[in-house]
Amino acid sequence: MITAAIVTNPVTIFFIVLVIILLAPVILTKLKIPHIIGMIAAGVVVGPYGFDILDRDSSFQIFGQVGLLYLMFLAGLEIDMYRLRLNLKRGLLFGFLTFIIPMIMGVLLSAYVLNLPGITSILLGSVLASHTLIAYPVAARFGITKSPSVLIAVVGTIIAVIGSLLVLAAAVNLHEMGEFSILAMGWLLLKLLLYCVGVLYFYPRITRYFFKHYSDNVTQFVYILAMVFCSAWIAGAIGLEAVLGAFFAGLVLNRYVPASSSLMGRIEFVGNALFIPYFLIGVGMMINLAVVGQGDTLTVTLYILAVALTSKWLAAWLTQKIYRMDGNARQILFGLSTAHTAVALAVVTIGYRMLNPDGTHMLSESVLNATILVILVTCAIAPIVTTGAAAREKIRMMKTDGQDNGSDTSATSNNILVPIATPVTAQSLVELALLMNEGIPNSTLHALHVRNDNSSSSKAIGKQSLDIARTAAAAMDTDITTIERYDLNTVTGVINVMAERDIDTVILGMHRRVTVIDSFFGAKVEQLLNLTNKMVLISRCYIPVNTITRIVVYLPDKAQFETGFRRWVLLLASLTRQLGCRIIFVCRKDQRPPIFTIIRQGEFAIRAEFQIIEHHDDFILLSNKILDDDLFVVVNARINSISYGTETAELPGFLHRYFSRNNLMVIYPEQFGEETHIQSFSDPHAFDLTSAPSPLRMKIARWINRLQEAKKRIIGRK
Repeated sequence: MITAAIVTNPVTIFFIVLVIILLAPVILTKLKIPHIIGMIAAGVVVGPYGFDILDRDSSFQIFGQVGLLYLMFLAGLEIDMYRLRLNLKRGLLFGFLTFIIPMIMGVLLSAYVLNLPGITSILLGSVLASHTLIAYPVAARFGITKSPSVLIAVVGTIIAVIGSLLVLAAAVNLHEMGEFSILAMGWLLLKLLLYCVGVLYFYPRITRYFFKHYSDNVTQFVYILAMVFCSAWIAGAIGLEAVLGAFFAGLVLNRYVPASSSLMGRIEFVGNALFIPYFLIGVGMMINLAVVGQGDTLTVTLYILAVALTSKWLAAWLTQKIYRMDGNARQILFGLSTAHTAVALAVVTIGYRMLNPDGTHMLSESVLNATILVILVTCAIAPIVTTGAAAREKIRMMKTDGQDNGSDTSATSNNILVPIATPVTAQSLVELALLMNEGIPNSTLHALHVRNDNSSSSKAIGKQSLDIARTAAAAMDTDITTIERYDLNTVTGVINVMAERDIDTVILGMHRRVTVIDSFFGAKVEQLLNLTNKMVLISRCYIPVNTITRIVVYLPDKAQFETGFRRWVLLLASLTRQLGCRIIFVCRKDQRPPIFTIIRQGEFAIRAEFQIIEHHDDFILLSNKILDDDLFVVVNARINSISYGTETAELPGFLHRYFSRNNLMVIYPEQFGEETHIQSFSDPHAFDLTSAPSPLRMKIARWINRLQEAKKRIIGRK
């Protein structure tokens, strides 16, 4: 018998919940028990079937439902879409197996062991066929969400949930109409198709528009949540489960929330700190351990539990054998697919409410209680199995990464300096640097403000600029070293800091021309390029970086022979991976193999495409192909570098003339590495590398190149 709860004051209720959320991980970590079990067990203890300290009132129902939707949304948001596409075929097979095997075994159990009617057997089969990614936070905590086995389990969850909901709809339709209606099922599938097409079409366009016009962090966070719950509400309104809508919204919005962005940090923090624990505690409060000894509940529970675990394990085992995966992958598949919560509760609740002609429940009370106990046991088993397998998978992934990158750590380390002139550009430059530097080991990030006077206004600008830089880095959970320097001028200050901090890369905001005679990059950038041989990136973005749809990279001839070639390819690959967009290299035929090799060795898993060009004139034609949502990256060259020539000498003029309104990044690669020594003037081979050609020689070379290109075009026409 349930009595009134001891605690009814809202403030006290919220305090008790926060204490559980705070102490459960602390205590269970020492006992080496997954946190999820602790949250569920705490819900059992304080709930109406335990010590009755708290009642499962409307607050737990609301926050619990929000937590479940939040969990599914995070599962979709954290998926690497490129790797998901690579594992889609295997995921579809696993989804089919993890749905059909439990479905068949559940129906056979109900019909021949529990002696239940036909519709009841179908309902119980759909309960066992579905599962919830309740152990997904374990995979996220170990950092294995990009593992193929995790991605396969996620795809399988989608298939199993959709299949179970369709079976539920068919069973309800059969019960209400007395016969199976193909028309009703076809209408449900049509609504599902229209829903998916609508979300895929409208969500990206609305999101890009919103992010371009509203850059406030809080506003963007509220917008994301509003879109998620709108998708969940629409899914529920058309007869699907709301968790499916939240998960699908996560997949669609995945592209606009980079994994290392400040927005992603806020989304994960709110979910893991409040909503998801509330959901887990609410699940525990639904469990009534007292019904175990009543009637045949224990027997029914053991039957259902045996079928639930066996069928899910068989699906994982068959998938492992078919695709020749290791045993650890099988455990991850089993651990992520064995927990039954949301859909199972929905199905069994609907079945309990459905009445037979004689007035009895379609699913009896013993089946209802047995299902809840199965939910408890599977929710306890799932994180335990996943935790052990996730730890081994993390070690395997680290060893693999070490084998790929360990042989060339010097090439992958990167110390970035971001000179910040004003508070206006501070946040965008720091976020760009963090996205480009994500995943590169042995890296540091520095933000620098240089002033040449001690006025109060100059000091205030410097302090505000560096404060914004620190805030932007803290929001992305990354350390940044801020430096305020008093020096003769900006260029001198940057050069001195580069020498003091062993800087490899400098990321600047692009100069805006003030006068007609002003150069494209400005005098300060040109001085900096002349005084350092390190890599310099000059960026100009008119839109937020997370709304970029493509990165188009143009390479001059011989760019692959520069010392810093590998470094800038790695940085652009890291940026592409974080943004989840395509990267298109516009290059010569002989430049494709080295770029492809660097991306493959780094295991970036990005969509890299190549457009082969033959003549420099093709560069001008790109102006008609670069869209407003693209980032156009041009690899330039210093005067005394290997790839410098007439082509690169004319680049600033072309950029100003044809790409003045495009998002632009100009890269000057590192010219000499640490292992390279500038040769002396006595070496006859030193002239081509260290001496700038005369203007007359450059004009003659330009004329000769144009004559040669014209000759090639004439021969090609013939």
